[in-house]
Amino acid sequence: MAVQDALKGFGVTFRTLLHRPETIGYPERKTPVYPRFRGRHRLWRFEDTGLEKCVGCSLCAAACPADCIRVVAAENTPDNRVSAGERYARIYEINMSRCIFCGYCELACPFDAITLGNEFEISEYSRDDLIYTKDMLLAEPIKQVPVADPEIFDTPIPYYKTHS
Repeated sequence: MAVQDALKGFGVTFRTLLHRPETIGYPERKTPVYPRFRGRHRLWRFEDTGLEKCVGCSLCAAACPADCIRVVAAENTPDNRVSAGERYARIYEINMSRCIFCGYCELACPFDAITLGNEFEISEYSRDDLIYTKDMLLAEPIKQVPVADPEIFDTPIPYYKTHS
């Protein structure tokens, strides 16, 4: 029996020896990620008014199991209107070196202000550069990653993409 198992193993090895390797030119050609892939965080604004969706409620920070989100809220004033609510996030930071990309922050947010996108290239040379500030999170991602066809994977389109 052991000889037969060894021959099966060698058969697999010899079959794969005859195939050419499949190499993907990574920086130039990126492999599509799954539609529900959770990557870089992003804060959103309302398209019609330009106000931030985040009201500084800190529910995302409370839901984060890695304790990597820091939110400091401030009051909106009539001359300085930042968000649609009474308050806004004066400081919003995510320590990406601690984040486990669980998506709990996205689920906890009642206003769909924070989402996890498809960008996975977030490596840096310094730990300090991995602390994403509010301005970095509100900005459009620099690197675009292709997304696999949702029809193939039977994945529903998230609410924030159809209603924002």
